[in-house]
Amino acid sequence: MKKGPSNGDLSTARRPDSRGSGHALSLDSAQELAIGALLFLAGDPEKFGCFAASSGLDPGNLRAAAQSPEFLAAILDYLASDESLLLAFATESGRDPADVQRACAVLSPRLEE
Repeated sequence: MKKGPSNGDLSTARRPDSRGSGHALSLDSAQELAIGALLFLAGDPEKFGCFAASSGLDPGNLRAAAQSPEFLAAILDYLASDESLLLAFATESGRDPADVQRACAVLSPRLEE
């Protein structure tokens, strides 16, 4: 049985960190991190071009895609797949690189739920 807010609003729901550290991000925090990652990529034409090519997106459908938690998780997966890109984002944003994985876990669908 899923546990969460009784009003159905998952924006404040927390999921445990998959690494077992006990640190969790809220859905809002995970979404903010992913949007920050998208802005980080968009700030550099080369980085954004590589991301757009790998995702199949173009500027016309990017806005609609950015509304999807799965797409936001895909942005974080993309960052996590390239250590130098992940570390550059973490440095620029002042975030712990592990927060990217935590946020991805919050945004990704879970099989056990």
